Amino acid sequence: MPEASVIADEKTVNFGHRWWHRWFRTPGELHELGVVGINMRNARFLLPNNPRRLYELVDNKLRTKALAEEHGMNVAETYGVVRNPHDANRVEKFLGGNESFVIKPTRGSGGKGVLVIDGKNGANFVKPSGTELTPGDLRNHVTNILAGLFSLGGKRDYALIEYRVLPAALLTALSFQGAPDIRVVMLHGYPVMAMLRASTKESDGRSNLHQGAIGIGIDIATGVTVRAIHHGKPVTKHPDLGINLIGVQIPEWDTILRMSVTCQEMTGLGYLGVDIMIDETKGPLMIEVNARPGLAIQMANGIGLMKRLEPVVEEHRRHPTADLAAKIAFSKKHFRAKLPTA
Repeated sequence: MPEASVIADEKTVNFGHRWWHRWFRTPGELHELGVVGINMRNARFLLPNNPRRLYELVDNKLRTKALAEEHGMNVAETYGVVRNPHDANRVEKFLGGNESFVIKPTRGSGGKGVLVIDGKNGANFVKPSGTELTPGDLRNHVTNILAGLFSLGGKRDYALIEYRVLPAALLTALSFQGAPDIRVVMLHGYPVMAMLRASTKESDGRSNLHQGAIGIGIDIATGVTVRAIHHGKPVTKHPDLGINLIGVQIPEWDTILRMSVTCQEMTGLGYLGVDIMIDETKGPLMIEVNARPGLAIQMANGIGLMKRLEPVVEEHRRHPTADLAAKIAFSKKHFRAKLPTA
């Protein structure tokens, strides 16, 4: 049976044919909607299921990529890793002649410090927005990464330079110049919720919602987009491109679900988010794993996470040794979304 939908940003609740419009919610209403806040996420799902010793496997992108390759997953090619100020002053040597690339901190979070370069104009590097950076600007950015400006806890870091994903044509149409990515949230290896994050002119080629990107909810069962938000408000079309965001079939959806479950198996984390991009020629690529996935995915899907997490807790209790195929089958059966009607 299709789930009831929650549109928290408009303060609208839909249970069957009944609608309420509110400007704020009581704790009781939020509980009824199954909305998970950060304290509940941490206390009930994150801390009990994610041993501290495993965080290093996902907080360090280099280790995560190595693990993924060991488990047969495709990842974005690494062009180089800048580890010290001396190499930061010669960062162009790591590019290997590639004019499009991504630079990111190996221990960054929330998209902080991620620099996307689309090409070159003479000696300058061009971002997806068209803004140009000088070689000196590039060196300064890498130096800031090394200093820990964008890293968890502000600790010193390395700068990872890697292949810039060329997104599948279908997804390119949904994103303003940047490469959209897919976030799948998992509990005990069961996919519970997914969204596509598409960039806008405002987000400057990056796919982080708090930087102005769009969150597009995806039906776990079919891989079809069902809802979209921009700055917390529901939208049906891309604000820059005018293209419809709802009812789009995500390519290779079953592969994406299998990769997500494999990420849970390889890290041992119980509660996590997996980020995947679909390259035009390389197919799905594992980008990173997050041990503290954010909660905006609820708004993108119009459903509280608790509506998905509680059934998984019960299923995991009954079948603690369920395999990858069984977990995907359970999620597809129980978390099928209802496409919005006109």
